[in-house]
Amino acid sequence: MAMLGMIKRVTQISRNYSRVRVYPVRHFQSKDLSNTNSFHGEDAKLPVLIVGAGPVGLVLSILLTKLGVKCAVVDKATCFSKHPQAHFINNRSMEIFRELDGLAEEIERSQPPVDFWRKFIYCTSLSGSTLGTVDHMQPQDFEKAVSPASVAHFSQYKLTNLMLKRLEHLGFHVRSRKELDGLELDSVIARQILMGHECVGIDVNKDSVTATVSFLGGGKHMKRNVQCSLLVGADGAGSAVRKLTKIEMRGERDLQKLVSIHFMSRELGEYLMIRRPGMLFFIFNTEGIGVLVAHDLQQGEFVLQIPYYPPQQSLSDFSPEMCKMLIFNLVGHELSDLDVADIKPWVMHAEVAEKFMCCENRVILAGDAAHRFPPAGGFGMNTGIQDAHNLAWKIAALFQGSAKSSILNTYETERRPIALFNTSLSVHNFRAAMAVPTALGLDPTVANSVHRFINKTVGSILPTGLQKAILDNVFALGRAQLSESLLNESNPLGNQRLSRLKSIFDGGKSLQLQFPAEDLGFRYLKGAIVPDNKSEDPKVPSGRRRDYVPCAEPGSRLPHMHVRILSGSTKEIVVSTLDLVSTEKVEFLLIISPLQESYELACATFKVAKEFIANVKVCVAWPSSEEGVERDSKSALAPWENYADVMEVKRQDDEGTSWWSICKMSERGSILVRPDQHIAWRAKSSVTLESTSHMRDVFSTILGKQ
Repeated sequence: MAMLGMIKRVTQISRNYSRVRVYPVRHFQSKDLSNTNSFHGEDAKLPVLIVGAGPVGLVLSILLTKLGVKCAVVDKATCFSKHPQAHFINNRSMEIFRELDGLAEEIERSQPPVDFWRKFIYCTSLSGSTLGTVDHMQPQDFEKAVSPASVAHFSQYKLTNLMLKRLEHLGFHVRSRKELDGLELDSVIARQILMGHECVGIDVNKDSVTATVSFLGGGKHMKRNVQCSLLVGADGAGSAVRKLTKIEMRGERDLQKLVSIHFMSRELGEYLMIRRPGMLFFIFNTEGIGVLVAHDLQQGEFVLQIPYYPPQQSLSDFSPEMCKMLIFNLVGHELSDLDVADIKPWVMHAEVAEKFMCCENRVILAGDAAHRFPPAGGFGMNTGIQDAHNLAWKIAALFQGSAKSSILNTYETERRPIALFNTSLSVHNFRAAMAVPTALGLDPTVANSVHRFINKTVGSILPTGLQKAILDNVFALGRAQLSESLLNESNPLGNQRLSRLKSIFDGGKSLQLQFPAEDLGFRYLKGAIVPDNKSEDPKVPSGRRRDYVPCAEPGSRLPHMHVRILSGSTKEIVVSTLDLVSTEKVEFLLIISPLQESYELACATFKVAKEFIANVKVCVAWPSSEEGVERDSKSALAPWENYADVMEVKRQDDEGTSWWSICKMSERGSILVRPDQHIAWRAKSSVTLESTSHMRDVFSTILGKQ
């Protein structure tokens, strides 16, 4: 009995310590999250906890907050990394950043000039001969004809800093480990970013998720329980959330192991700005092989990627002094101001999680936690940002009551196929990168095969020193193919290899940077959409650049066109069609022509949206060719007032293109756009059924209320 009493007392102390409030079942009308409490009371649990304060977690927290959903972020790191990491931001991500209080514009102002990073350069050293140059920017990339934003080159840690500023403006507070002592264990942590908090446990019941996070407080390890309705794991490739929920990754593991050497040298930056500016430098010589990423030539910030073969090589082999020697060998001369800032190993994978949701959709994976790509083409961070964009409006619709919890299923339905496709595309692009060393007589598979032989066969019983010697000799033999006496046009074999290399560059068969057709043209085939026909599967990725062709099929991103907002103001306001979608609330956009039947459809849509507790804005697209016509839809849409009259703004070089021709639709058609700027439904010509009944079916399908 005494033992039983002690157990009861310990249990009670534990409960009082963590103070996790478990709401009784009667507190909720049902298990559906849309019927839970509004989270406004002092004792309310947190609606969304985001694990991971990288770009994906921060973007999601900004989007949710702007849409009125309270959230908090925890991250196991005690401070934000200064390692540059990802650096290429594609068109679609920049479009999303345009929604975040001018983030895209600030990136454009802050990034290096495009002429400093538009090229990939292949050379024997940074001061040696050039083997080839590939310019990845084409004239149409600067015209902003298919997108209101251009791609960008901006290091991840700089992007993180800009996002944190926006979160501060939204009322968020970053809590470092030193600031945590004053934060009570049971305090509501909405709009907090808690650094040094590692997620070590997840407990889910039908009403909530309880995340146990470990942190150092008052000089000792402590734990805090955070109760939330939804938990989003955006905690990177080694995701603790994914491991705790036992979600497996599927795909190719260990494609390559590398060491990243982050270093600074303004001297090198100034040299390259004058002699050979570029983003990536692929360096091949007898002393070493590596890829140099020029994050910012003006600031002299670089990352050198070197192949890494453990256990024969260890991280201790890459001491700062050894790294300096590697850098000098690849640069071709010494640098007086070289400063090695950081050295870290990493492993390249091509994997996608078997599922993005678990625990009755209360635990969700996003970003690298859900998919890990080779860095060829910059799909990792960009795909994760687009995950967050897809997820945010669905969570917000759920909490505001316009959608059922089944809408969360559509996140995985839509995003997982995109992750699988991007995995395949990045692998194809990675294989294309390997074509260059192969053409030079350096077959990368040979080194990998020898490494596997040593590790997994009889080679593993050899003394460690002998294993390392075998590898070193194989590498030296391979690099001997790069000697100047062999690799020149006078040598028949060297001339043959250089000719093969030229054909690879001329044919666009090397590593590519931009994929407009995939970056802007990805389409959801199933999910929170109403397909209007049998959609074709996307083309098999080839690793080659394909240009984007605008498409208005359900699931695709709304085509971009500049339009002039018509109002009583004398000030002319020109925006992109993408800007017509609200960023401050969950609101659908119905685009119609100024025709009587279209106005009737719009009025029916307003009525149905009100039934669904959903917001709708109507955009009336007026052609630019009609002169002397009063462009005002007020009387036609009365009593509904949430509308905008806009007029096409045609480009000078494309006078014959109208909005509906871009969409490949009749002006009698209509388009319903989701809050994430993807098309939910369209009528190519007109709605033949009774409008109210038809739109009720449309919203039921999209919002999961069938």
